[in-house]
Amino acid sequence: MAIKRAYEEPADADGARILVDRMWPRGKSKATARIGAWAKDVAPSKELRTWFAHIPERFPEFAERYRAELDANPDGVRELADAMAGNERVTLVYAAKDPDHNNAVVLRDWLVDRGLARRA
Repeated sequence: MAIKRAYEEPADADGARILVDRMWPRGKSKATARIGAWAKDVAPSKELRTWFAHIPERFPEFAERYRAELDANPDGVRELADAMAGNERVTLVYAAKDPDHNNAVVLRDWLVDRGLARRA
């Protein structure tokens, strides 16, 4: 499983591209984004996203809180698993500018830790 910023050029090697943000990336059309599924129900809550505010120093606590939200969200996780099913390659797509401190990083690691995906 890979992660990729929504503003990077889509590639065939991405496989199934699943947007994992609650909001659609600004200025990106559906045609150019080449998103196959939008799993907004597994994105961090508005409250958590607002608190985090993409401040890198808050990332460890953000990750902990976000993992707790995922643990408490079996329906959203099931929806994501259904979108991933049958795809040899999956790329989680996110809009944040920071490639190291964003929800897709946490989500990918959470999925790998639970045996629901393999790290690319």
